[in-house]
Amino acid sequence: MSPDADGPAVDVPDAQGPDVDVAALLDALRRAGQTVATAESITGGGVCAALTGVPGSSDFVRGGLVVYAAELKTGLAGVSATLLAERGTVDPDVTAALAEGARTRCGADWGIGLTGVAGPGPSGGIPAGTVHVVVAGPDACETWSLVLPGDRGAVREAAALAALRLFREHLASNMR
Repeated sequence: MSPDADGPAVDVPDAQGPDVDVAALLDALRRAGQTVATAESITGGGVCAALTGVPGSSDFVRGGLVVYAAELKTGLAGVSATLLAERGTVDPDVTAALAEGARTRCGADWGIGLTGVAGPGPSGGIPAGTVHVVVAGPDACETWSLVLPGDRGAVREAAALAALRLFREHLASNMR
């Protein structure tokens, strides 16, 4: 169980499950005639790297923004400076703005945003393992707020996997 952006706990059963078949995910994107872009903080480009590791991905992956610094979240991804000042960099609404920024700034149909604290310790009072993942698409925007176990590497890997899972879920429902 993990806290949702609105506070209550939500079950995200496969956030840490088996790997996502990225080639199948990109094939679904191809069939839909759509594109994707990322704006990543905690994962440092890991989601975009996973997507672009598949041959032919340049037809569907528009780009990726790695935005660790707050001023880059504003300058590159278009996150409001006011929102950042009010909420901080690790926040569901900031993550949603990153996803939408990736989508609009890169000219993609889908945007994936990630923020969080990988550890080893807390940052700004936010515990290590706290992760926010957002997928923004043509008709929907969904946030998963997670608390992931493990060391820095495990948290970052699980965050990237959760983002791919959430994207797969939305892409599949968009094609129905």
